[in-house]
Amino acid sequence: MAARRVGVSSWHRVLSLSGRCGRCSSTNTALGKTVENSEDAREEIVLPRRKTWDKLAVLQTLASTVKRDPTAAHYMFQDDPYLMPRNSATARLFSLAKESGRNAAKYIIKEFPHFFDKILAEPNIPSLMPEICTPQIEGVSEEALKERINLRMVKVSVDLFDQLLQAGTPVSLETTNSLLDLLCFYGDGESTQEKESKEKEDLEESEVNASEQETPKRPPQRGMNPSASRWRENNNAERIFKIMPERNAHSYCTMIRGMVKHGASAKAYDMYTELLNDRHKADVHTFNALIAAVPFLKDRFLERWELIKMFLNHMAQQEVQPNVRTFNAVLKALRRCGGVGRSMAVPVIKEMEALEIEPSLATYDHLLSIFYRTADLAPSGIISEVLDDVEKRSFTPQDPDDARFFISAMQVCCDLKDIKLAYRLNKAMEKGDNWKFLDMDRLNSYWSRFFSLLCMMEQIDVVLKWYKEMSPSLFYPSPKNILDLLQALDAANHLEVIPSVWEDMKQLGFSKRRDLLEELLSLMSRDQHPEEIQLAFAKCAEDIKTVHEQSGKDQAPVEWTGSALGSVTVVFSRAGRIQDAWSMMEHFQQINRIPTDLVMDEFLNCAKQTNSPDEAIKLVKLAASLGLPSSQKLQSRIEKEFELSEDQKKALESIQSDSDSSDDSDSDHD
Repeated sequence: MAARRVGVSSWHRVLSLSGRCGRCSSTNTALGKTVENSEDAREEIVLPRRKTWDKLAVLQTLASTVKRDPTAAHYMFQDDPYLMPRNSATARLFSLAKESGRNAAKYIIKEFPHFFDKILAEPNIPSLMPEICTPQIEGVSEEALKERINLRMVKVSVDLFDQLLQAGTPVSLETTNSLLDLLCFYGDGESTQEKESKEKEDLEESEVNASEQETPKRPPQRGMNPSASRWRENNNAERIFKIMPERNAHSYCTMIRGMVKHGASAKAYDMYTELLNDRHKADVHTFNALIAAVPFLKDRFLERWELIKMFLNHMAQQEVQPNVRTFNAVLKALRRCGGVGRSMAVPVIKEMEALEIEPSLATYDHLLSIFYRTADLAPSGIISEVLDDVEKRSFTPQDPDDARFFISAMQVCCDLKDIKLAYRLNKAMEKGDNWKFLDMDRLNSYWSRFFSLLCMMEQIDVVLKWYKEMSPSLFYPSPKNILDLLQALDAANHLEVIPSVWEDMKQLGFSKRRDLLEELLSLMSRDQHPEEIQLAFAKCAEDIKTVHEQSGKDQAPVEWTGSALGSVTVVFSRAGRIQDAWSMMEHFQQINRIPTDLVMDEFLNCAKQTNSPDEAIKLVKLAASLGLPSSQKLQSRIEKEFELSEDQKKALESIQSDSDSSDDSDSDHD
């Protein structure tokens, strides 16, 4: 060790001497080159930078190890076992109930904040604490007005603004514009908090208001969007805008966007004209609102497109850079331009590419609506090109219409009956965070359409695999989905799965759907099956019989139809349940229906199989009482195929004589 240390120290001494000396021996030169090479090697080593992990990285890693449980309901229902939905209707009801509970809690906190003044959380997280919704600044001042505007107190803010004007206190342009923003956002109406308090007062005066007559509704005027809330004439926003001593571009843009949002498209266009006359420039959001209002300003398709081009030219003249919402507004307006929209949609997309603006999901949704608006259009390659782009990206929300894309695209796949496109779309939906665009209702609609397409185009094994994986974790089958599944089972001759489908129908609450019951019974009674399957069918028929017979306080019993009675009778007969079959036969006479020849033949076969000549004689008696011509045929079959006692023969002969006498009396009467 000592020798090694001496060697190392002498080596460093030699290196230091070789670096100081200008003249070196050949040995020292070689040593110097070695040191330079080693230093170069050290400089080439690049240390990795510190990895900055996301705050949710650990949770995301753990989540990736857990797979979805296909038998479990949606995660929002896991906390309360009493809110486990059975079908899509109850799922929607329960989700709305949970949201209503949250809103009720927020209302209590806002109405009674003094009960929640103690903060017990350690550590204190401000974002999780209740918001302070009561004004803290008293008096009439601009600061108090700003506070009430931030608290979204519409009526109080307007009253305080008027008090400031009456007192002669000038209000700054910035504060006035903030008040205009508030008024135009709520349409000169009330915020959510103020609406709740007003609804509470309305409930107390409901008896007085019930006696008043409603004013007749007037037809919507030109430039009014019927789906939006109404923009009242000479409202507070217009009044404040008119008395403003000075106005800037923000004032005009706020008024334009508020008018478009609340249906006053014609007024918005007039306001835009005033903005130009005052030599102001609109921002990109104002142009987006004006383009979206074009269908409510013009009737003819060409006039709409010319107006859109005018707004786009004004944007270029005012040097306003368009964004993705601009092109989405153009495409949304082109949806209402018929053939003009189809001819101009592709150039609009090319213009987006030229400006290097990436489309959002709403862009593709508008494209599909333009080219696949009607089912009789020839299938174009638009959706295939759209999926080529969507498959490569994980999207983030940029437009309120983004959430409609996946449902619209799946509907197009169903209209085209193209299962390959549907698989591609589903793969794109599961990529990254794209699945977040589907909330509870949209998710159920999306999978419902996908499943209907699977039942139509795929093999039955694939259909059943998807059915087990999707229900109920991803969607609750609708009655149409169950009907599609039954038809797929019929086409593939896999009717042995019907009992499990019936159990799902009961779980989903579809046991009283007449169309589903008719289809189910028709499939079970059409052909003869092995004994094991027939027994399972008979169990289903027994449940259906119970459904028809039971009735509660709030439930009306399901009425029997002739086809349903006949199918249940056939199923019972083939399973050898003669007594149950006969109870069904008696229902024919009770509801004034006539059994078919197939039903009576199957019942007679069952009576022969179970050696029940008494039930066979009852059948002949029933046929004779109904005046059926097949009673003679049934009687001859019984005489040939059954071993009858003397009493049974006499009973059979008495039925024949009674029928003959009734026929004679009818002929005499004629």
